[in-house]
Amino acid sequence: MHLQKQQLIVFLGLISSLIVAFRPLQKNKLEGAWRLTEPSGTIVMLTMADNYLIQTTYEPNRFISTRGGAFRQEGNQLNLMVEFDTKDSSRVGQTETYPITISKGQLTMTSPGSNRVFTQLSELSTPLTGLWRITGRANDAGQMTMMQRGPRKTIKLLTGSRFQWVAINPQTKQFSGTGGGTYVLKSGIYTETIDFFSRDNGRVGRSLTFKAAIDQDEWHHTGQSSTGGAVNEIWTREK
Repeated sequence: MHLQKQQLIVFLGLISSLIVAFRPLQKNKLEGAWRLTEPSGTIVMLTMADNYLIQTTYEPNRFISTRGGAFRQEGNQLNLMVEFDTKDSSRVGQTETYPITISKGQLTMTSPGSNRVFTQLSELSTPLTGLWRITGRANDAGQMTMMQRGPRKTIKLLTGSRFQWVAINPQTKQFSGTGGGTYVLKSGIYTETIDFFSRDNGRVGRSLTFKAAIDQDEWHHTGQSSTGGAVNEIWTREK
């Protein structure tokens, strides 16, 4: 009888851990992935997690623009502290305010001269959901080198189903590149499919598979890049 009770406790613990790992995105009504498809077929994607926002505009085979930064919601207003903007780098460092409304899975975002209505994607969070920053990379000999923290950074924002990385320097307003799309995390295997890539539109549609080992706030990311080179990186959650 005592053994059965112990087994029940273990079973309930496993169920609880699964519920926590793959839970509905309820931390903030804004957080998650939102999509707007224009009549021309152009897609505007909003991804938000850990109070960070990225807005990217692209066509099925062409990257157009991206912008983003930390955000804060105050009632029916969204305040965006811009860290990068490929269309207008003069906005970097500024705080922009947008009136918003959320109703029935739709987000209406008002800016001068336009009202944009985004539809929320249905997704569950994963252990990777959030904002990450690369902090370590192995050289050709396999030796891991930790990166000194500075204004130049590569970050990766993940919702429950979408990913996007950006390489930026908010201090100099420099933008070096971005790529993003969808991902699946299953049994320690992370697979991403590229929807847009600022440096090479030819990589769109490729799927890349990596091993993912998550140790508290560190994500060990190993495999091969889209160019075939070895990838061995450490990403750390941004606080």
